[in-house]
Amino acid sequence: MSQMDRRRVLKALGALGVAGFAGACGWGGDDDTAAQPIKIGLITPQNGGHKPVGDEMGNGFRLFLDGQDQLLGGRRVELITADEGETPDSARSAVERLLQQNVHALTGIAGAAALSAVRDTVEQARVPLIASNASAPSLQSVVYIWRTSYVLDEPSRALAPYIARELPAGGRVVIVAPEDLRTMGIVEGFREAFGIGDSRLSGTVVWTTGDLEPSRTAFRGAINSALQQRPDAIFCYYSGTAAVQFVKQLRAAGYTKTIYGPGFLTEGSVLDELKDRESAGIKTALNYSTDINNAANRRFVSSFRKAYNTSPTTYAMASYDAAQVLDKAIRLAGPASDPQQINLALGRIGQIDSPRGSWQFNQVRTPQQKWYLRNVQRDGRVHANVLVNELAALG
Repeated sequence: MSQMDRRRVLKALGALGVAGFAGACGWGGDDDTAAQPIKIGLITPQNGGHKPVGDEMGNGFRLFLDGQDQLLGGRRVELITADEGETPDSARSAVERLLQQNVHALTGIAGAAALSAVRDTVEQARVPLIASNASAPSLQSVVYIWRTSYVLDEPSRALAPYIARELPAGGRVVIVAPEDLRTMGIVEGFREAFGIGDSRLSGTVVWTTGDLEPSRTAFRGAINSALQQRPDAIFCYYSGTAAVQFVKQLRAAGYTKTIYGPGFLTEGSVLDELKDRESAGIKTALNYSTDINNAANRRFVSSFRKAYNTSPTTYAMASYDAAQVLDKAIRLAGPASDPQQINLALGRIGQIDSPRGSWQFNQVRTPQQKWYLRNVQRDGRVHANVLVNELAALG
């Protein structure tokens, strides 16, 4: 962050101490306020290609509430949900509807572009948003937006040095990714971390459609272009249905070597839709794995499986942590807390005992956290993302 951006943030933080805003917006500070439920607005995709991600986010948040008897910081919670939709505009409309209901805080938002789109609305409303999925690297100098997931280029930056060490001399890695402004920044992060001057890194990025639900032939031309470069490794950037179709079409084209990517390449139901020969050997970088060996994760995985009859994903984990973050902040803010007091308290919560391992917010309100290498391999009767080792600590 530049010195100018840092001064703007500090100036905005100082403004939070000015009295009068709470009263003007209907936020009282008396005992009656403390007795009222605290309103939390949860924004997730409820339809379309990102619905599975939205379901995981909602399940993770509700799991924490269930374990706390529907209390956050000792206050009874009124959880108000809104559909993020499939566009930045629909996400902005969902946030505006929740703000009209005088929510104390917001959480959720699956799309990085959607999060950037709601930035000004949230900052002007002075209501904290604890975003629980990935955000764009360009989202900085914010006061009211906190993130419990990660910045989009971090998995690429964590994984690239590992690939560089594994790739033999004279080998070649080819990058294949959907073409949009957000992805271009992520690809650049991978290239920088790998080493732009490294001759093993193909100078040509193969760009593809960004369709969330591509056809069974959508990637055929791009895959042929990638394979013409005779890669020893492919780094790609897809999730959900697009990830399923890309992997299937890549394997069908005869590519049998390692596929690398950020962890959401194999998150959620993706592995359920791939055959063993298609998914075996995919390696990903992510901030979470179900087999991380700590007490918080063992409790989380056990409770999640009992509640939903499936294993949790990073989407569920980050939303579980969003609830945990709010629980701590609301408790610190006190029984009659308003949105601005909660936002100030978010800066004082310190370490989070998370299923991913202990983490805390950094200066730009994203997690300082560990990143893990995961390998798709057989785990009992199914293929799963099995933790291999730690890759890096970023943030």
